[in-house]
Amino acid sequence: MRVNNVSLAAVGVKMSQYPQDNKPEIAFAGKSNVGKSSLINSMIYRKALARTSQSPGKTRTINFYDVENLLYFVDLPGYGYARASKTEVAKWGKMIENYLLNRKSLKAILLLVDIRHEPGSNDLMMYDWLKHYGHRIIIVATKSDKLKRSQLQKHISVLKKCFKLEKEDILLPFSSQSKDGRDELWEIIENICLKDEEN
Repeated sequence: MRVNNVSLAAVGVKMSQYPQDNKPEIAFAGKSNVGKSSLINSMIYRKALARTSQSPGKTRTINFYDVENLLYFVDLPGYGYARASKTEVAKWGKMIENYLLNRKSLKAILLLVDIRHEPGSNDLMMYDWLKHYGHRIIIVATKSDKLKRSQLQKHISVLKKCFKLEKEDILLPFSSQSKDGRDELWEIIENICLKDEEN
């Protein structure tokens, strides 16, 4: 999809502050600094609508981006940020859990991991939790441009093994720099949103 119209539609910490128009939602989850904002900017053909930062833990609210008035990209706060206080971490956790468990218009979750490293315990826990609740999960392995082409397959295999992925599970290498994977990811998202619309 070529995106021309996109806007920050809502910023909230509880259900009453989120959009109420039932457009399909695709949520972006991952640990702090894995590249969620860069991925969103890349997908919506913008440089800085989703604010990126060198310091992790910047996103502390749930941010809804209206894409072409067709769907929302939902930027969730990063997990596993060590510098935040325990109370703050618990508060974010509750807010994210509440959204993921109760949001009817949520169609899929993009779980972002850094392709260069094995997933951390938080990543594996998040994946198992999402799977347990029957969510549709797409693992997006970011920063693929940091690897040589010859290394890609090896790193993908490691991630598949760590997450114990089945054949039908989706893992997609992605680079916000080179835009590798953008068209494929859009195709997946469109299929999910349009198929659900038709059903």
